[in-house]
Order: sequence, then structure tokens, then C-alpha cells
Amino acid sequence: MKKIISLLVFCSILFSIDTHAQTKESGPIIKEYGKVWKIENPDYKVDVNKEYKVVFDIMNSPDSHTEINKSIETAARFMNMHAQSGVPASNLKVVLVVHNQASKDMITDAAYQDRYQADNPNKGLIQALMDAGAKVIFCGQSSLSRNFPREELLDGVQLSLSAMTALIQLQDEGYQLIKF
Repeated sequence: MKKIISLLVFCSILFSIDTHAQTKESGPIIKEYGKVWKIENPDYKVDVNKEYKVVFDIMNSPDSHTEINKSIETAARFMNMHAQSGVPASNLKVVLVVHNQASKDMITDAAYQDRYQADNPNKGLIQALMDAGAKVIFCGQSSLSRNFPREELLDGVQLSLSAMTALIQLQDEGYQLIKF
């Protein structure tokens, strides 16, 4: 009986905590994607004057053909969280280098429909990223080895010799690699 009373007291304390005090928010750069938590008064301060040059190595994709690629959405989260913290959008230099399983996320709705009988769930996210100034570079080796030809790529996606080449060149240009 003591254990049950202790459990009930613990649960009442747990559920009395205000879990709605803070919510994840998207924007201001990518409004439909990339929700993040606002961190009030962090100890390690964000340098709002710094130019953030980042390259995201995007190689994985969900097995589902109707699910957004969370690795791609990470770039939207990066842009939104820094803008919410006062970094100007002009100081966010973002590039996605896409290869391997994520190759399928780079194709048009028509090509996606032919293969998976669904529209590309990443099309809007990729377009929003490019509209916000992000570059999307697709591995030429993955294009050919996985049979996603240039003609089927979303408008604005750039083709490179390889993901390896693009990653090396971007890091030589001062971009910091983010790989999750």
C-alpha cells in the first residue's frame, strides 16, 4: 500500500509540472519546417556577429516513402535556431551534400511517383531551404550508381563529381562539417 501511495504522490508531482510553458517553434527563416526549442539565457552565448559556414553530410533517409528526411530538416533547424537567437540570415551559409540512401530525396514528384507511387515528401523542405539561400549538392556517383539521373533532380539541386569531392572542397573553403 505504501508503494502505491508513493507512486500516486510521485505521479501527481510529475503531472503538476507545467509542460506547456515552452513549445518548439519554426521560423523565422524556414516557417513550415525545422521547429526548435528557444533556449533562454544560455551560459555559452551565441556569437550573433559570426558567419556560420556549415555543410551537412546527408546520406541516410527513412525507409518510408512518405516521411520527411529528418537529416535534411536538421539544416532548417540550424537556420531557425540561430535566427531565433539573433544571428542574421545573411550570416548563415548552409550547404547540404546529399548521397547514398538520401539520393531518392532529390528527385521530382514525377520521378518519385514512378518509383514509389507517392509525391516526394522532401520537395517542399528542399525548396524552402534553397529559397532561404541554402545550397543542395547531389553526389554524381550516387546519381549514376543509384539510377537517379540529372534529368530527374529537383530544380536547383546541383550535381557534383562526388560527395567526397564536395565535402573536401567545402571544408577547404571554411565550411564546418555537421554529420549526424
